[in-house]
Amino acid sequence: MREASVSGLACEARLNLRNLPHYIDRISDRLQSFDADASREGQRLDFRFAFGDASLDMERLVMRANAADRDGLARIKDLLATAVEVYAKEESPEIVWTGDLAEETRLAQFREMVVTQVGDLTRHMRRIRFAGEDLSRFAKFGGMHIRMLFPTRDVPDPLWPVLGSNGLPGWPSDDRRPAARVYTIRALDVEMGIIEVDFLIHPGDSVGARWAMQAAPGMKIGMMGPVGRRVRPASWYLMGADETGLPALARMLETLPAETKGVAFIEIADDGERQVVDNATGIEVHWLPRNGVPAGLDDRLARAIRSVAWPTGSAFGWFAAEAAAATTVREHWRGTLALGRNETLAAAYWRRGAVGLMAG
Repeated sequence: MREASVSGLACEARLNLRNLPHYIDRISDRLQSFDADASREGQRLDFRFAFGDASLDMERLVMRANAADRDGLARIKDLLATAVEVYAKEESPEIVWTGDLAEETRLAQFREMVVTQVGDLTRHMRRIRFAGEDLSRFAKFGGMHIRMLFPTRDVPDPLWPVLGSNGLPGWPSDDRRPAARVYTIRALDVEMGIIEVDFLIHPGDSVGARWAMQAAPGMKIGMMGPVGRRVRPASWYLMGADETGLPALARMLETLPAETKGVAFIEIADDGERQVVDNATGIEVHWLPRNGVPAGLDDRLARAIRSVAWPTGSAFGWFAAEAAAATTVREHWRGTLALGRNETLAAAYWRRGAVGLMAG
């Protein structure tokens, strides 16, 4: 168990929910997936995160959050409110926080960023450097991803979100709302105030790719984060990614402990899309060029992952690619091998024929 957090800031919200017991287990599972230690006493559930504490009182229909600083409190309010909004959606929950920082409208996870540098890694991968103020938050909580807010042809001058009374982002009307897409933080330097993001340049109606093709120093975008869960620590990893998951996989290869072992497979269009990755680990990297096969139709990546025997001991499986491949890998890990959520993560970063998921 973690040591108790310092409760410098505290707030609570009453819940207008009649059926909370019906989905409290799913809410609890979601919160625990963000590395929370959970305990239960009667009708009260307590969750202890590295950055603060949370509780859900099913008898009094109250949820509480406390943390040592603003970022921690905002993070816990976001996690609690999102879980309730997701699983209690049919009851149209009304969440209004009272207590510390209840009147604040500045969205803690938002930054306006300015493009400072644009360069091509390969024909289809462009790296863009952004500068912003107070980026320390993006190094917290273990999340590698960000939600990028783009101007578009229909909304060239968007309004940025603010903090709602429910602890979640409050968005402007559709005619001023930016387009949101999730990308990976490829590199972060808090002291220099810079974040680098790799954009896959590809055909199709992609908001992010279209914006990146026209990006130039001085342009502004919005950025929110970090989002997502941290990768579980392990001594051995099995990794797989196509071009959309490559930035995240490459970042892990460069930041995991040197003694880490494992195998990684990276699907790319052709050998011209290979990148220089400063692999600081003992993980073996294998590149799988499609050589003319359209993205999303080559099954070699999923087959390569399924061909690797799962070891005993501390191991974790991580996969990020097209939705059909992610489903195949997830079913193999969860079904055939009976591995749990704490041992694997298979994410759909894009879906063939659709737009608007992750980095694709």
